[in-house]
Amino acid sequence: METTSRCSSDDHLVIIGNGMASHRLVEILINQPQRPRAITVIGAESVPAYNRILLSPLLAGDMQHDALTLRDADWYADNGVTLCLGERVETIDRENRTLETDGGHTIRYDRLVLATGSRPTLPQVPGIDLNGVHGFRDFHDVAELEAIAQRGGHALVIGGGLLGLEAAEGLRKRGNRLSVSVLQRSGRLMNRQLDATAAGLLKQALVKRELNILTHAQLAKLEGDANGHVCAAVLNDGRRLPTDSVIIAAGITPNAELGREAGLNTDRAVMVDRYLTTSDPAIFALGECCQFEQHTYGLVEPIWHQVDVLAAILSGEANDGYREAPTATKLKVSGVALYAFGPTDPEPEHDELRYQDPQSGDYRRLLLRDGRIEGAVLYGDTRHGTWYFEQALAGTDLTPYRQALLFGAADVEVLKDQQNDTPHLSTSEAA
Repeated sequence: METTSRCSSDDHLVIIGNGMASHRLVEILINQPQRPRAITVIGAESVPAYNRILLSPLLAGDMQHDALTLRDADWYADNGVTLCLGERVETIDRENRTLETDGGHTIRYDRLVLATGSRPTLPQVPGIDLNGVHGFRDFHDVAELEAIAQRGGHALVIGGGLLGLEAAEGLRKRGNRLSVSVLQRSGRLMNRQLDATAAGLLKQALVKRELNILTHAQLAKLEGDANGHVCAAVLNDGRRLPTDSVIIAAGITPNAELGREAGLNTDRAVMVDRYLTTSDPAIFALGECCQFEQHTYGLVEPIWHQVDVLAAILSGEANDGYREAPTATKLKVSGVALYAFGPTDPEPEHDELRYQDPQSGDYRRLLLRDGRIEGAVLYGDTRHGTWYFEQALAGTDLTPYRQALLFGAADVEVLKDQQNDTPHLSTSEAA
């Protein structure tokens, strides 16, 4: 399978999806000497690509709608890119290399990129299809949640990860007459990133803001009123929580249906090799809709790596392909800075270092194995996070500086200098 050949004169690249990954790919391609001759981007939403990461501050009223737009429609035209908005691709004809949109258009491609993203994972419980159940993924969802905040009453957020907490905090800030609860199935918030202590600190901070946090709480069903609108959530333990709205933020499901219906190899998502190529050599997949080996994606860093690889492939440049790499998560949840990488829970052979300042609210925990950092959780003061991650990637043996590690690079360097300045006694002198 040739993945690095030069673009032919009739090369038409079509990208299905107009999210952040798609847009970043286009931005790189238009500056390549061997860019595809023609590029068409098809987006189901009626607006150009925007920064979905900023939907939370938009909901909270901390940012204006226009500030999220990555480029306006004129930018695409100025760079020779055809932008088709408000149309959804319904079928792909791989034999004839054409696709059909719900607007009745037939578009031919030479190479095709699937960048269709993902959608909220809906709990498989009775009542999930009632009116008043919402996601939190796009501009439309933000508008729905803004209306909920203005109406007041009670909103229930399903999911205590980053997206759920940001949705809950945004609703709280927007709605003076709105009470907001968060339902988390796990025993701690953000259980994939935080250990129990950091999760507890975060919960305390959010409860002080009058968010109602329920952990170890699993949704059993939703109840509706006579008009088919959600009115209550029932938990597995029998508790019944009255609510006017439910926001689902408990994971994502890759939008792989289009590829699956076209006969591409799929598992949880559209399968790709290390060149982001699907089982059809003319079709690639990128971002949240793709699966490489056993991995699917929801964080920006690995997707940006995929974009770089695919841009090189589509521009005819030699490339070693995509490789999985350790990633660190740097987040700001409701104004609280967090930085984490590696395992969240220690194993018996880990050397665990902890520091906590109750007055400032700062907390950090390091997991070491044989003197090498394997994991870190930083809450509040995250200045040293990048340095810890660099040491972990390098596999640096930090045993001689263990006592200074919790205070970051500067203290480690001071200890190094002190050790280097210490006179070494001979055996006879020591005796």
